Amino acid sequence: MQQVYMDHAATTPLDERVLEAMLPYLKEHFGNASSVHARGRKARFAVEASRERIAGLIGAEPGEIVFTSGGTEADNLALKGVLQQRQQQQGARGHLITSAAEHEAVLRPAEALSDAGWPVTILDPGPHGAVTPHQVTEAFRPDTVLVSLMHANNETGVLTPIEEIAAVCRKHDVLLHCDAVQTAGLLPLNVNDLGVDLLSMSGHKFYGPKGIGALYVRGGVDLDPLVEGGSQERKRRGGTENVAAVVGCAEALALAVDEAAARAERIRCLQRRLTHGLQDRLGNAMQLNTPLDDAPVAPHIVNLSFPPHEEQPMDGEMLLLNLDMQGVHASAGSACTSGALEPSHVLSALGLPRATASAAARFSLGKDTTEEEVDYVIETLETVVQRMRR
Repeated sequence: MQQVYMDHAATTPLDERVLEAMLPYLKEHFGNASSVHARGRKARFAVEASRERIAGLIGAEPGEIVFTSGGTEADNLALKGVLQQRQQQQGARGHLITSAAEHEAVLRPAEALSDAGWPVTILDPGPHGAVTPHQVTEAFRPDTVLVSLMHANNETGVLTPIEEIAAVCRKHDVLLHCDAVQTAGLLPLNVNDLGVDLLSMSGHKFYGPKGIGALYVRGGVDLDPLVEGGSQERKRRGGTENVAAVVGCAEALALAVDEAAARAERIRCLQRRLTHGLQDRLGNAMQLNTPLDDAPVAPHIVNLSFPPHEEQPMDGEMLLLNLDMQGVHASAGSACTSGALEPSHVLSALGLPRATASAAARFSLGKDTTEEEVDYVIETLETVVQRMRR
């Protein structure tokens, strides 16, 4: 039986070239980057060289890169760090704007801030799943400090018009944070072109190691540390640096950026092949939630759901289990909420009925996905759906 991995939006396999770059720092170069002896200096050089490398790849300065444990910590640091620092400076809790279709890594901190007394506005996404500049403008208040919106939705792939939203944020002197976890290393990502003040990335989304990420913080933007206990990362994130992971993250991003145009073009062709094939085979039995023809979308994500058939809803969990039994590894959406029986909050925010949102599947393609694998997914999903409907 064929085994097809279709969950690259959740994580990607470690590139062998990245592993090779990491190995010396897992073995002989094991020093603590905060130590002043030779082994420590060797580790420090690797960390700072990697910081400089990542900064150059996104149009930033090295001092604007903060290494974190991943995208979730980067998002938490951006929201809590900025708002808490602004409260210290101004003596009042500033207003946050975000969207109901954001990743849990933004929504949960936003809810925690709201519970602690910060004013938070959560916007409903537009018809295709993205927040518009007009919505953001309408939500501004005199005390608005920060807007946090993702570059590409991790479940549907729809792109947010970040550049346009950045322009209205600058006009109102409001900071903009962008969760770019799904687009880093796949789409062009320059912080100056985007106009963002903070930007989150995660190494394992672009064929790097798990447990490492980065937050870009534009020079002049102050934020409180989320993790205290050391002066690392210019006192913005305490803790001994994970040198091997830092090196791997930089190597992975460099490789991804170098190959991004070719990767994206090939993956987008596979995205179309998968979508058209499923539409031909399943027709009205499925609902496409990735608006390929109606809005800009990331090239690697296809999200679809299955409305009730003859008033009988489809069991979304059983759908994924049946696919897994046939060797197709997909997900219902964010891997960070897997195991939950509730329907996707993203699809619910788009207005899908509960029964339809609960029977969803996200297929996310990678740099090594083949046409043969895509065709196998199409055939397998058709067989599984027909059997479940019977």
